[in-house]
Amino acid sequence: MSKITGDRAFLAVNIALLTVSDSRQPGDDKSGDILAARITEAGHNLAARLIVKDERALITEQLRAWIADTEIDAVIATGGTGLTGRDVTPEAFSDVYEKEIRGFGELFRLLSYDIIGTSTMQSRATGGVAGGTYLFALPGSPGACRDGWDKILKAQLDSRQKPCNLVELMPRLQEHIVAAKS
Repeated sequence: MSKITGDRAFLAVNIALLTVSDSRQPGDDKSGDILAARITEAGHNLAARLIVKDERALITEQLRAWIADTEIDAVIATGGTGLTGRDVTPEAFSDVYEKEIRGFGELFRLLSYDIIGTSTMQSRATGGVAGGTYLFALPGSPGACRDGWDKILKAQLDSRQKPCNLVELMPRLQEHIVAAKS
């Protein structure tokens, strides 16, 4: 069983938050507000926060900008992961991934099944890595954001998490780039 231990130091992660929505504004972005509060309550840095329309090119452009920013360690997005014609977040994320973290979406749906039953099959939550930056896309509902953070991301973005966590891998995420330059 995994657990947080005191024998490792806590390392704050710089996290950018992206809300994908055609209708949300800063004053009514409940899911973004939930994630922003949880990120800072956990001791991490909310490095950036934006709302973009459900347009693949806009999402991809913002992801690429944050991937290129050496101050951003992870991006968490909310919204646009469903099945409708305007839901293109997973496709935009796929456009930038170097590696997909398939277990993230699989685990999210497994945990969601206990809460929403078979409706979880409609979620296309996804995770991956590009340019040394972790990328996670959660559904747009406040409940899904709470579950995604509380049940997966909070622990995996905590350097004290045992037996392993994503933070301890951060220094090695660009090994392939360094090796190619040698």
